[in-house]
Amino acid sequence: MNWKIKIPTKTLRARTKSFKYAFQGLYDLLLTQPNARIHGVASLVAIFMGLFFQISSSEWYAVIVAIGMVWTAEAFNTALEYLTDLVSPEYHPLAGKVKDVAAAGVLLAAITALTLGVLVFGSKLMAYWG
Repeated sequence: MNWKIKIPTKTLRARTKSFKYAFQGLYDLLLTQPNARIHGVASLVAIFMGLFFQISSSEWYAVIVAIGMVWTAEAFNTALEYLTDLVSPEYHPLAGKVKDVAAAGVLLAAITALTLGVLVFGSKLMAYWG
């Protein structure tokens, strides 16, 4: 049996460029999308609360996954909006549906993250406020 693993021929320079493009996309997301900035503030609040209340490791895992899920949904939503605008510059009902469903994905991720935040921080906030 031949167990040789094929190694991609991409160079380090090409890998570096791919990261550069990804960071450019993140910069564009933050610069152009008001909801991304809201997610940024919410992420910072969740991290601050986690530090303040000294949440457990498993709670941190949940908070980090929720934050990542919302950011990922927002990035995909933005990409789908850009692509939809490219292929359908004029209004089309299906283009509107694409944008609506992509936005619904972000909404579902945000609702899930908020629910998780209530579960993790709700009792801690109640105890703190007495």
